[in-house]
Amino acid sequence: MTDSSPSDARLTAWVHGQVQGVGFRWWTRSRALELGLVGSATNHADGRVLVVAEGERDQLERLLALLRSGTTPGSVSLVVETWDPSRGGVVGFVER
Repeated sequence: MTDSSPSDARLTAWVHGQVQGVGFRWWTRSRALELGLVGSATNHADGRVLVVAEGERDQLERLLALLRSGTTPGSVSLVVETWDPSRGGVVGFVER
């Protein structure tokens, strides 16, 4: 999705808990692609995973609900999200 439409948004979610070394980024990538989203899931040195996704707002809200659902690999204790307009220019969904 390189062009953004008015209904597109950008979700930035910091995921806290036991979310590294458990397949969390792979799981997040799979869910995002199923929802037609683009972006990335990135491990950080402090143990959090940063999820940045762009696409239709309702699909982003579904991804956020999945991140909080208790069905993820590992154990999510907190998800802190921010919303912004889509920036576009992002293709695919990558694990970093």
